[in-house]
Amino acid sequence: MAHKITFTNSIGNSVVLGPKPFKVIRIDGTGGTEADIQTQKAPYQDGHTFVDALLEPKTVEMELAIFARSKEEVFQLRRQLTNVFNPKLGVGLLTYEYPSGVREIEAVPETTPVFPSGIQNSSEGFQRVLITLICPAPFWLDPLENIVKLEDFVANFRFPFHFPVVFSARGDTRTIINDGDVPTPITVEFRGHAINPRVTNVTTGEFIQVNREIPENYRLVIDTEFGRKRVSIIAPDGVETNAFHYIDLESTFFDLEVGENQLSFITSGGSPEVYVHFKKRYVGV
Repeated sequence: MAHKITFTNSIGNSVVLGPKPFKVIRIDGTGGTEADIQTQKAPYQDGHTFVDALLEPKTVEMELAIFARSKEEVFQLRRQLTNVFNPKLGVGLLTYEYPSGVREIEAVPETTPVFPSGIQNSSEGFQRVLITLICPAPFWLDPLENIVKLEDFVANFRFPFHFPVVFSARGDTRTIINDGDVPTPITVEFRGHAINPRVTNVTTGEFIQVNREIPENYRLVIDTEFGRKRVSIIAPDGVETNAFHYIDLESTFFDLEVGENQLSFITSGGSPEVYVHFKKRYVGV
């Protein structure tokens, strides 16, 4: 299987690289992400103590060849590349299909495509092209989103009743496996009536709780991704309301750690359906 690359910019325009007319000659930077190693040193300590490793943005460089039937067609294809790889449009999506799988990464063109001149780089039906992309978040993602439903298994009744009665629903504990290379954020979705919903990563002890009642037929969506954290209540007509200020102060916008994660949910009332969405992350291809 030949390598196939698709880039889609922020307004939905895309181009497929691999087969003619845009043949991929070379792609560099799919691995080899640089890391900033964080250490600390105490007085009289030999060496340093490792603290963390922070990955730097990734640079992907591509060399292409345009093959066309005429000089006019070459310039039309050049125009197509320039239209799609436009830095002013911001971050787009690079999808990379290779012999053992498919990965995707957010990327922004560092410059517009470069079309070198000279007899070795350009002719009647040929044009060499250089494209450089900067990936602010250095992780390749699995394009397939994993969706796991957390099952509701018990209504917490106690007899005899002493009013006021509080009914709570507790979710079964589900094991979710993150076999990517690094921890990955999640999106949690509560569908239906819920009071003070909480989702917990039992493995780490971290939880997220929203101190608010969610009406029937509404949805509560919690996104834990760094830089994109959100808590929203979505009405049946699609109107979205910010609910960030209802977050319990002890909450943590946690990731799924690498390996096994046991997740569960609980509410003070209601019986919502609860779904966890995530994509696995990889440091290279």
